[in-house]
Amino acid sequence: MKPLILALNDGDPTGLTAALAHALDAESGTLETRRFPDGETYLRVHATAAQRDVVIAGSLDRPDDKLVRLYLLASTLRDLGARRVLLAAPYLAYMRQDRTFHEGEGVSARYVAGWLSGCLDGLVTVDPHLHRIHTLDEVYRCPSRVVAAAPAIAAWIAANVDAPLLLGPDAESEQWVVQVAELAHCPYVVLEKQRHGDRDVEVSVPQVERWREHTPVLIDDIVSTARTMIATVRHLQVADLPAPVCVAVHAIFADTAYHDLLRSGARRVVTCNSIAHPSNLINLHPRIADALHKLLRPDAPFLRSLS
Repeated sequence: MKPLILALNDGDPTGLTAALAHALDAESGTLETRRFPDGETYLRVHATAAQRDVVIAGSLDRPDDKLVRLYLLASTLRDLGARRVLLAAPYLAYMRQDRTFHEGEGVSARYVAGWLSGCLDGLVTVDPHLHRIHTLDEVYRCPSRVVAAAPAIAAWIAANVDAPLLLGPDAESEQWVVQVAELAHCPYVVLEKQRHGDRDVEVSVPQVERWREHTPVLIDDIVSTARTMIATVRHLQVADLPAPVCVAVHAIFADTAYHDLLRSGARRVVTCNSIAHPSNLINLHPRIADALHKLLRPDAPFLRSLS
């Protein structure tokens, strides 16, 4: 039987479900959801799930309500006899708290991974925040595939930016910047960042005056408050460099962050379509479909017994 694709998020805002159904020759199912008067979630699957591979598609930005829906849906599909339940989540939440930074804290990355591993048979995501956790296999028990956004970002930069100079705002961004620079065949510089709080970031810019004939391109994986990029834009202005293009994989953009970044002097803000946002110009759906295709093969790892 053809795989079944279900949209986790109302309205399928990035078109991921339709793109996967087309690429995988799968059936798109309908999910009915509503809130009970007490605030609890009701859901019903309007499609046949028995003995089929089912893909739940949707990003986990603003995750708390979505995680409850995901758990209920995955568990329902299991009860309905689904052969495998896979998650295609371009943005994977709860990966940033990957160790205890202060007394009394927990490691939410590990807790959420354990929770989801109990109801999923496979996971595909895009560039999760891997820092002190080096691979998803360290915290997720189900088979997983990580899609790299670097090739798509590099292709967009090569087609749209003249003489780019790639800039990573901090050491954590270096892994993405180096990949994109190699693929786009352009120079790069990684800056130094000191964070004083969630919204207080100081960035030091090395001597980049020799790059005045280049277009700065700031690259990062997640843009939440945008404070790091805003600080970098302002330092580039002091260095009398051209206004930069800001590129991010995951467009969280909390509160007014997107408009704050534009007002700071960014020439353009561009993101991948892992999270629905007006800045989405880089399409990752074909790469996500390819990763899912590998997980859906008959010989792919399969932890759960059909019995």
